[in-house]
Amino acid sequence: MTSAFRFLIGAALLAAAWLGTPAAPKAQESITLTDVAGRTVTVKRPVKHVILGEGRQLLALALLHPDPVSILAGWPADLQRQDKVTYDLYRQRFPGLDRVPIIGRGSADTFSIEQALAVQPDLAILSGGYGPSSHSPEILRRLEAAGIPVVFIDFVAKPLEHTLPSMELLGKVLGQEDRAAAFIDFYRSHMDRIARRLREADPPKPTVLMHAHAGLQDCCNSPGRATIGAFIDAAGGENIAVGVVKQLFGKLNLEYVIAKNPQVYVGTGGIHLQGTGGLVMGPGIPEEVSRKFLSEVVQRPGIAQLDAVKNGRVYGLWHLFSNIPINFLAVEALAKWFHPKLFADIDPDASLRELNEKFLPVPMHGTYWIGLK
Repeated sequence: MTSAFRFLIGAALLAAAWLGTPAAPKAQESITLTDVAGRTVTVKRPVKHVILGEGRQLLALALLHPDPVSILAGWPADLQRQDKVTYDLYRQRFPGLDRVPIIGRGSADTFSIEQALAVQPDLAILSGGYGPSSHSPEILRRLEAAGIPVVFIDFVAKPLEHTLPSMELLGKVLGQEDRAAAFIDFYRSHMDRIARRLREADPPKPTVLMHAHAGLQDCCNSPGRATIGAFIDAAGGENIAVGVVKQLFGKLNLEYVIAKNPQVYVGTGGIHLQGTGGLVMGPGIPEEVSRKFLSEVVQRPGIAQLDAVKNGRVYGLWHLFSNIPINFLAVEALAKWFHPKLFADIDPDASLRELNEKFLPVPMHGTYWIGLK
C-alpha cells in the first residue's frame, strides 16, 4: 500500500467520524448480571421487546431510553387506572402507546402469562411492587421455559437500597449505560447532600406520622421502615409506625397516634384518590386544590388534636414516589419539613426542574409536595 493510498484511507475514516457517520448495528451479545432479587440472569442485547410487570415502570424506562414505548411489547394497565394524567401525557408524546398490548391490570393475579408469551418479548422486567414478584413461581417458570429472561428491579420494598442498582441494571439490559450513569450521579449528588448535612449536624429527630392514602379510610394506614416510610429516616425524622407496622403498610389505631402525638403530619395522596374524599395531588393538580383536600383531611376527629396540626406542621406528599426512581425528590421535601433551618437552601422545585430538563421526555408538572401554610 502506498503512502498516498494510506493517507486517503485515513482521511476518509477521519471524515466519517467527524461527520457522524452512523455506526454499523452492533452484533448481538450476551451479558450475565445479577438482578436485585439476587438472581443470575443472562440477557441477549440489544433488547428490542420488553414486557413490564408494573405499568408505572414506564417512567423508569423513560429516564434512560429516548423512546421507551418503541421497546415496549406489553404492559399492565395500572398506570392508566392509577394515574391517567401521566398516562395521557405519555400517549401524547408517544402515540404508539395506544397500540401496546395489555397483559394485566397491575397485580400478580391479573397478569396474563398467555398474553405475555403471545407478544414474544426478549425480556421481562418485573418489580415485585404490584405485579408478579419473586413469589410468583409459576409465572417465572413459564417465562423462563419459553426462553424469556426475567430481571427484577425494585423501587418499592427497599427504595433507598435498590433504586440505584435497579437503574444500573436497566442501563445494562437496555444498552443505555451512559444514560444510567448520568442519572445515578444526579440522584446520588442530591441524596448525599442530605445525608452529609444530617450526619454533621446530628439534629434532634421530629416524630412523624406518615398517613398513606390520606383520607381514604379512617386513621391511619401507615408505612413502616420500608417503601415510602424509608424516606423518613433518610430525611432525619422518626417514624412513629416503626416497630408497630410489620408489613410494608399497616393500620395504626387512632388512640396510638394520639398517644404518640407526632410533631409532623405527612399525608400521602394522588390522583387515584379523586372522588374518595382523600388527598388529591400529583401531575396536573393545582396547589390550591391539594391544599384544600389536605386541610379537610386533618380536620377529622383525632388527627385535628395532634400537635403537628395545631402547630401547622402539616404536609402532603405524592404517593407514587414509592414506585418510581425519582424518590430523592420526596427525601428533599421531607428534609425541609423536618429541619427547615438546616435545609433552608434545599429546593425540591428546582431539583424537579433540573430533572425535567436533563432526563424526562415528558416533564412532570403539578403538585408533588405541599404544606398547609
